[in-house]
Amino acid sequence: MNTRIKAIAFDVFGTVVDWHGGISAEAAAVAERHGVAGDWDRFAADWRAGYPLAMNRVRNGELPWTRIDGLHRLILDEVAPRHGLGGIPRAELDELNLAWHRLPAWPDSVQGLALLKSAYTITTLSNGNFSLLTEMAKRAGLPWDCVISAELFHHYKPDPETYLGCADLLGVAPNELLLAACHPEDLRAAREHGLRTAYVTRPHEYGKEARLPRVAEGEFDFLANDIVDLARQLT
Repeated sequence: MNTRIKAIAFDVFGTVVDWHGGISAEAAAVAERHGVAGDWDRFAADWRAGYPLAMNRVRNGELPWTRIDGLHRLILDEVAPRHGLGGIPRAELDELNLAWHRLPAWPDSVQGLALLKSAYTITTLSNGNFSLLTEMAKRAGLPWDCVISAELFHHYKPDPETYLGCADLLGVAPNELLLAACHPEDLRAAREHGLRTAYVTRPHEYGKEARLPRVAEGEFDFLANDIVDLARQLT
């Protein structure tokens, strides 16, 4: 018999909030003020694409431990000139960097989290830094019981310290903790370290033309169309 799930940790970017739509919209607004034309969906994708590479620069010692806000800013300095935003004032780039704090929740997120909160402890488990996740929750009305960030462990997912550290902070065994995410690679790493897994499909994470990643049938403990669907399965 499966061990009872006591807590649910959520990946945030893509799973709970719409990073692609949020970043594209804020970049478009900045560009309009400066009369710059461009493909802001592509800009959002390019900014996000630099994220794994930047984390690896920390892992291999090229950079010291750096919050995600700092990594996002480094990537923005590389991406902005390619999209015609290299000449805007630095203060405006700093403000655009904080767009990651202001990302909108998917339409089902708040309702689904509230349903789950009635039966489970719910938390973030995100590479986003603590202040980013806290401000995001306040702005978007995300009803977390607590905010757990990879920053607390000075490791990024998928390092084992993040998954096991989350379980330890919550006082549960790894197999009593469920990770919900729309990224199969995140779930596979969590499963490797003993966590239960829930795959939440987000067909438009990378925009309306994107394709869902491939997952094997029965690969994860739960498969949900969105967070409300996950809540119905679990409660």
